[in-house]
This record gives sequence, structure tokens and C-alpha cells, in this order.
Amino acid sequence: MMEYWKNGNKAKTISRNPWIWVPSLYVAEGIPYTMAMTVSVILYKRLGISNTDIALYTSWLYLPWVIKPFWSPLVDLFRTKRYWILLTQLTVGASLAAIALTIPTSRFFQYTLAFFWLMAFSSATHDIAADGFYMLGLREHHQAAFIGVRTTFYRISMIATQGGLVFLAGYLEGSGHDIPMAWTLTLFAAASVFFVLLLYHAFVLPHPVSDVPARCLPSTSFALAFFRPFLLFFRKKGILTILAFLLFYRFAETQIVKIVAPFLLDPRSSGGLGLTTSEVGIAYGTVGVTSLVMGGLLGGYAIYRKGLKFWIWIMVCAVHLPDLVYVYLSQLLPQNLLLINLCIAVEQFGYGFGFTAYTMFMIMICQGEYKTVHYAIATGIMALGMMLPAMFSGWLQEQMGYPNFFLWVMIATIPGFIVTGLVKIDPKFGMKK
Repeated sequence: MMEYWKNGNKAKTISRNPWIWVPSLYVAEGIPYTMAMTVSVILYKRLGISNTDIALYTSWLYLPWVIKPFWSPLVDLFRTKRYWILLTQLTVGASLAAIALTIPTSRFFQYTLAFFWLMAFSSATHDIAADGFYMLGLREHHQAAFIGVRTTFYRISMIATQGGLVFLAGYLEGSGHDIPMAWTLTLFAAASVFFVLLLYHAFVLPHPVSDVPARCLPSTSFALAFFRPFLLFFRKKGILTILAFLLFYRFAETQIVKIVAPFLLDPRSSGGLGLTTSEVGIAYGTVGVTSLVMGGLLGGYAIYRKGLKFWIWIMVCAVHLPDLVYVYLSQLLPQNLLLINLCIAVEQFGYGFGFTAYTMFMIMICQGEYKTVHYAIATGIMALGMMLPAMFSGWLQEQMGYPNFFLWVMIATIPGFIVTGLVKIDPKFGMKK
């Protein structure tokens, strides 16, 4: 039992080992995001939806993360972070169950999209509450110590979802279930996992005395308190080049992300590689995500050693040049699974390594007053930069075919190099002291 003083009165809260709740909290944060961004694409491809519609409509699922900064103050002002975590986990679990129930219906695309959007909105709200609760539920030295832990378990949830769940769906498909039933059972399994996480967190999440609704000072208007951080962000020096970097650094990669799974699944007669659902779960969801994590870890260490400015050009090349593997795969359509896995691993490792520069750039521009709100704004702009190009990538691919589409993606890497040359970076930023 730990004691705190609040408003002159002694308050008590139960101290809980962070290992009991931090890993599971960030597993719960990673599952719905991966379901919305990646698994939904594979699901709809297996259910016969066109690449144009898949890319257009699943890209709208980015929207809650785009507008997340605008309602994040409401999570502070109403109820506790713990309350929001449990409420959103309940909503995510219910949404997954509703998706499972509506897959066999005649209008499954409309119904499942609606529940995916509800899940995405709840997931974005959960991100706000969980990140805030992390700072309230841990002492400062624990916050620093568990940064790597939360990132690791978030990535583990991606592997379990993008790899494990997709593999399960493929296994069920191969065991005699038709495709809708295989995915219905898979989504019910995901919903069950999330309800277990909800019940677990209802018992193990601590009750920090500082986890209370925020109050506006009587002398400060709500409108002023709400909008001032936004005004200061968009008055930053060099804001136009900052916005250009946030929007265009990954302009090519954001077009690939909605097309890779359809390319892997489509039959060779349609220009795809003709992999099974389980093979995609292994190649893209397990090998790919593991390589992404390894690239990110190496990228963070590299910047720690030499600083962001030293690595920025190497990292922009790491993000874009490995996209050539998809040019190779789409032109030659190899059948060797080991080679396909290796190509995906190379591309995802490069992306993980190079994306570190993007993350560190966001941290750099958000230093100073309102850094938390400014980082939320930056991540919202990042999500917008992902959403808009991805929306039209399916239409482009269907107009051009896979070989020409991936050649276009290589041309689309040019803006990423241009904006990298425009931004100003502190030579010492990110380097160890």
C-alpha cells in the first residue's frame, strides 16, 4: 500500500508491479490497430472485395487517428483514464464480435466496415487513455525503464494479430470451413481474447490518486485552453517544410501498405504470387513484422550513437530503396517461399530502420511547451499522410497492374528524398550526451 497527500488529505492506492499490467495494456493497444490497418485488408481480399474498394474504404479507418488530437482533451476532462481504458476495451471487444456476426450476411461489407470504424475510433481513444495512464500509474524512473517494454509488447501483439490470427484463418480455410465461416470463427477468437484482457485489466490496473478529471482554471476559458496548443504548433518556424516532411516522407510506402497483402494473395493469372492465407500470415505477419521490429531497434540505437542528422539520408534510402523487392517479385513471380519471405524481410527491415528517423523528427519538432499535445498533432498529420495516398492505391493498381504499380511506387519515392533535403535538423539531436 502506498500513501499520497491530495488536497491536504491522506489518500491510499494499491501499488502494483508494472510487469503485471504494462505489457498487457500495450498488447490491448496493438491488437485493434493491426486489425483495422492490416487484417481488414486480408479479410476483405479473401471475401472477394476489389483492390480499389479495399484500399479506399479501409484507408478511412485511419481517420480516428487523424482527428485524435481534437478529442484528446475530452479524455482528460471527463472521468478517469482507467474508466476510459475499460470502456474502450469493452467497445473494441464488442466491435470484433459484431464483425464476426455480420461476415456471413449479404451486406457484410457495409456492416463490417461500420463496426471496424467503431473499433478504430475506440482504439484511438484507448491510445489516448493508455498513454496518459502510463504516466500516472508509474513513477518517473519506471516510465523510462518500461518504454522499451511497452514498445516490445505492442509489436508482439502485431505479430500475434497480423501473423497468428491470419494463420488461424488460413488453417480453418484449409480444414474444410468456407471462407466466411473461417473468418467468423477467427474474429470470435479475437473478440474472446479482448474480453479476457478487459476482465484482467478490470482487476489488475492500479488506481492512481492522480487519475482524476482535469479542471479548467476559472480564469482560463475552455476555448483558449483548447486551441492555444494548436495555434502554437502551426506557428513553429519552418512549419511548411515540417508539414511537407510529415506528409511526404512515406508517400511511396503508404501506397504499398494496402496492396502488399492483395498482391501476395492474388492468383498468378492476375499478376499476384498466389500464396495461401496461412502463408501470408507467416510471410507478412510474422517474418515481416519481426524484421520491422529488428530494423526499428537498430535504427534507435544508430541515432543514439550518432544523432539524427548523421543518419537521416541513410534512413530515407532504407525506407525507399528496398521497395525494389516488389518490382522484382511482380516482374518475375517467383514460387520459392523462402525467397519471397526474404524479400519481405528486407523491405520491412529497411522500413523499420528508416521510420526511426521519422519518429525522431516528430520528437524533435515537439520539444518545448505542450510537447504532449504537439506530438499528438504530429501523429495526426502522420496518419493523414498515410490515409490519403492509401485511399487511391487500389484504384491505381487495378488500372496499372501489379508490375507497373510497383514501378510507379519507385517514382513516388522522389518526394520523400526532396522533403528530407528541405528540413533543418539539429546536429546533436538524438545523440547520446
